[in-house]
Amino acid sequence: MKKLKILVIEDDLIEVMKLKRAVDKLALDITLLDAKNGEEALDLLGNHQNLPDLIFLDLNMPKISGLEFLAIVKKDDVLRYLPTVILTTSNNRKDVLECYKMGVAGYILKPLKYDEYVDKIHKALLYWSENELIKI
Repeated sequence: MKKLKILVIEDDLIEVMKLKRAVDKLALDITLLDAKNGEEALDLLGNHQNLPDLIFLDLNMPKISGLEFLAIVKKDDVLRYLPTVILTTSNNRKDVLECYKMGVAGYILKPLKYDEYVDKIHKALLYWSENELIKI
């Protein structure tokens, strides 16, 4: 598996810690960056330097929601190519449809059981480590 750099955009510190713990448990060669909200993430991505290979994005956040973040990113000539995977608890069909309409690369529901969560994260990371990612 090739090394991945992932930006996690999540306002819930416990969820960020859970993802970091899952990655540690899987012993994968991954660099995790995190932003507390879409505004902070846009600041990180703003200069188009040192971009992540993949973004895990929560939908429900303060300041700039996940959907608002997506709308901004998809208008940017460089950032639009970053694969963005929604990682959320929302199984609202309207959210799923809107996200795919906006060009997300995937939509993962966070399961309640930790082992199921780790399994989903593992599968997603394996999948993206095998994809040909655009290096800008």
